[in-house]
Formats: sequence, C-alpha cells, structure tokens
Amino acid sequence: MHSTIHRDNGQLLMEKVCLQSIADKFGTPCYVYSKTALELNYKAYANALKSHPHLVCYAVKSNSNIAVLQSLAKLGSGFDIVSIGELERVLIAGGNPSKIVFSGLGKTADEMSRALDVGIHCFNVESESELGLLNRIAEQKGLKAPVSIRVNPDVNAKTHPYISTGLKEDKFGIDINRAIDVYRDAASMSHIDIVGLDCHIGSQITEKSPFVDTMKRLLVLADTLNEQGITLNHLDIGGGLGVRYQNEEIQSVDQYMRAILPLLEGRSETLIVEPGRSMTANAGVLLTEVVYLKVTEHKNFAVVDAAMNDMLRPSLYQAWMDVQNVGTHVNQQEKIYDVVGPVCESGDFLAKSRQLTVNEGDCLCLFSAGAYGFVMSSNYNSRPRVAEIMVNGDSAFVIRQRETLAELIKGEHLLPEQ
Repeated sequence: MHSTIHRDNGQLLMEKVCLQSIADKFGTPCYVYSKTALELNYKAYANALKSHPHLVCYAVKSNSNIAVLQSLAKLGSGFDIVSIGELERVLIAGGNPSKIVFSGLGKTADEMSRALDVGIHCFNVESESELGLLNRIAEQKGLKAPVSIRVNPDVNAKTHPYISTGLKEDKFGIDINRAIDVYRDAASMSHIDIVGLDCHIGSQITEKSPFVDTMKRLLVLADTLNEQGITLNHLDIGGGLGVRYQNEEIQSVDQYMRAILPLLEGRSETLIVEPGRSMTANAGVLLTEVVYLKVTEHKNFAVVDAAMNDMLRPSLYQAWMDVQNVGTHVNQQEKIYDVVGPVCESGDFLAKSRQLTVNEGDCLCLFSAGAYGFVMSSNYNSRPRVAEIMVNGDSAFVIRQRETLAELIKGEHLLPEQ
C-alpha cells in the first residue's frame, strides 16, 4: 500500500509539501492525507483485478471525509456503507448509487427506504429478521430489493479479537451451515431479488490463507445454491487486507489477488472487494505538537496536544503506530519517551517507550493514521475535533475545519429558569 511521505534535508514531506508548514499554517492537532496515495491504492486493486469482472467498494467507515470519497468516486470506485449517514456522504461526494453495497447488521426501516429510493447495488443482509423487514419495506414501495446474504464461514482471520468478524461466536452474518435455508426463504419472498453472496472475516489480516479458505467455502455454497436454481451475479469477499504499522509481514494487493483469482477461473460471477484500511491507513498522518516534556523518576513523557479522543486506536486496540519528529535535532541525544495526551485517563497515549530526539514545541508525526482515525474521534473532555487537510502535489487544502468552541455545544440547551 502506497505512502507519499519522505524526508528531504531532515524535514518530513508529504508529496511536495513540508509537514511542518502544514502544522504552522493550519495548527495542531490535524490529520493530513495524500490524494496521490489514495489514488495509487485504489488503482492497485483495480489493476490487480482487471482480468476478472470486479467492483472495488471502498469501506467508508475507515475514513468518511467527503473529499476522500470524492477522490475515489472520480476514479470510478464503488462504496461499502454501514449507515444512512455514510450513504448521504457518498452521494454528496458524487458516488454512483448503483455501486454502493449496504453492510451492517442493524439497518433500520428508514435506512432501507432511503437506500431503495436511490437505487443501491445491493443490501448485504445479516439476519432473517432483517430480510423480512427489507421485503416489507420494498413491498410498500412497489420495488424489489437486491440482496446478498452475508454468511459467517467460521474462519479465523488471525487478527485482533475486536476486529475479527468471521468466527461463529461473532455477531456478524448468518451461519454458513444455515445459509441455504435462508436463501430459500429469500427466493420465496416476492420483493427480494437475490443477486449475490457476501462475507467479511475481519480487519488487519496479514496472511493470505484466511482469504483463500473463505473463498473456497463461498464457492462451495455458491455451487450448491446454483444446483438448487438460485443463481448469483456476484461474490463479495469483503475487505480486511492488512497494512504495515511496525514490522508486520503483509501481503500486497497483487499477492492477495493472485491467491484468490485462480479460484474464480472459468466463473462468471463478479468479484466484489471492500478495502478500507489498505486504501487509507498509510495515506494519512496525524500531526501533534509537544506541549511539555515531563521527566519523572520512572519515565519520560512527551505530552502532546493530541489525545485518545483524536486517535483512539492505541488506547482501544493497544495498536502500535510509528512516531517521528517532523524535523531533526543534530547532535542531540535520543531519549525514551511515552507520547501521551492531556485527557484525564491513564490510557490516554499515542505511543509508549519510543526513542525520540525531541524538544518542547516540536511537531511529531503519527504515521499510518489515515484509517480509523478521525472517524473514531470524539469530544471527550469537551475537546473540539481536529482539522483534516488534503495534500495534492505542492498544495494543501482544508477538507474539514477545526471544530470551534461554539460548535462544540451547538444543539445543547440550558433548562428554563424556574
């Protein structure tokens, strides 16, 4: 997966823009994304799949900024959504509704209605109750709802348990052993149009074998359905391809697809993939300023202006993310620091035990922050959410303004005086 960050004369640059200049102009903390990296990552999937009918549906949940979505829509990307909010974002950004797949196991009647109105590609249905509700909503509208059943293949994705989604004890999908009965029920419903078979086994998967195992199980099920007169237009293997945060041995998109595509030789079903992290993680960074250096008997702390409310992954998943000084200090000795934020939680950290050459006022860069960064941020401790910036060549654009204190309390009301 592509990154466009490099050093020149000791300074970190994204594409042709110095990251220090972004911090100086737009303030910190802020997220910064590379338009070029986003485009290269999408094209890696499109090129790897060009030998087979395919649809690349970017997983909006990983980074839902409308400028990110706009950049991908212009390349012809489809989109994997999980809420009406994500649907509206895609539409505003110029996404083609006929290339949208609607995932998620808690779709509401209003969400189904809106998705039917705009004509999405299909609903990835996760339960029999959802299937029944969708049939009723479609009947009310005089429409047929295109459906792909999400099955749970009980495959170990060998990833963090919070982001494993394909084991039988996980909340997602329908047990693959019950799928045929559910497909039969769907086929009997007058306002359901069966179009595909869906699966998603997890995120940050670094091995090919779970994907290969999953695809083999999907193909057995697809052939059984075909024998029973239920034909499928597409097979959706979901997303989950991992990226390098530290020293992981990862699979390239080409390696991943070279393992999957031979299994589809001679088949006519379109292959749908739903990449998220692998499209955006290494296309983005989080910039943060060192406010204080705090030295104690036991540890050195670099206290920065970003916190767990801005980037939750290290606190939530114990995720390792690379941290570097945007600039350099010649002839200054490195020390080991915990990089921590100002939020009142001991779990508020961005990195632990890192060797850094750093002074107060320096700008630090947290790498691989383009996925599951801003989208998971909050206003905890009443901290306004940060700005988002997009770099394109030698230019940088604000794609989300920093939240103001007035916006922080917008919509709240004091009680009337008694």
